[in-house]
Amino acid sequence: MSVSDTSANTTTKPALRRKLPPGPLDYSRRWWMRLPLLLVFFFLYAPMVVLVAFSFNDSKRNIVWQGFTTDYYVAAFNNTELMEAFVNSLTIALMNTLVATLLGTLVAIALWRFRFPGRAGFEGLTALPIVIPEICMGVAMMAFFARIGWPTDLPWPINLVKITIAHIAFSFPFVAIVVRARLANFDRAQEEASTDLGATQWQSLRYILLPHLRPALIAGALIAFTLSLDDFVITFFTAGPNTITLPVKIFSMVRFSVTPEVNAASTILILITIVTATLAMWLQGRSLMHPLRSRDTE
Repeated sequence: MSVSDTSANTTTKPALRRKLPPGPLDYSRRWWMRLPLLLVFFFLYAPMVVLVAFSFNDSKRNIVWQGFTTDYYVAAFNNTELMEAFVNSLTIALMNTLVATLLGTLVAIALWRFRFPGRAGFEGLTALPIVIPEICMGVAMMAFFARIGWPTDLPWPINLVKITIAHIAFSFPFVAIVVRARLANFDRAQEEASTDLGATQWQSLRYILLPHLRPALIAGALIAFTLSLDDFVITFFTAGPNTITLPVKIFSMVRFSVTPEVNAASTILILITIVTATLAMWLQGRSLMHPLRSRDTE
């Protein structure tokens, strides 16, 4: 197919689409479906836009705009307690991402590959942290650690292990669900063909199954990271008196007043989440395009 044919097809596709009747869920061509969609996006993103805008407000009162300044970002970065909470949140999120991704992947592969007694019950118990109210999960974690006598005067970063365990407990089922959905599209004939060609189980796992799971692993790791980074309820109940994370610190600051410094700290948290999501989408796109490029070069 020539370049002219490709460009011709590209230009005629929108015109052809306009001639076809709109589908049941073709929201872009039905005005009464556009309105609720616009309202959802407005109430979802307008508060964040206001928060980011007022983080540059040159006033201690959050509701009165008096000019542009970046002084509150400087104050946020010079706030020792705020930066300590920020480092704690990043450390917990990274440890949670590594362990939750590994654990969720192993659980998904075990439920997909093996048949064993009580499999349905095990699968239900695995998904239980998703449906349990988060505050119940936090209270249960607090009671559990108090019952086993978990020490509270441990040095950094060991004092973060208790919060990390609680985060892993509620985030790894999300990874397992994402990986399990990806496994549903896996063609077992590829694995059987690799075994027939002499590959061991570990080689089939490394060269056949894991490349297929790469988009789901990236998506699952992103979910685990963001769930841990912005968690407040479970962290509030499991954190000790000498350990604090960024969401808990922001909540303690909001109890006194919503200052532009609080808005600046929240904006930094939103920015980290957006950068992480963008990076994950870029990596996922590369992993999806890699087999196509390899196929084209063969």
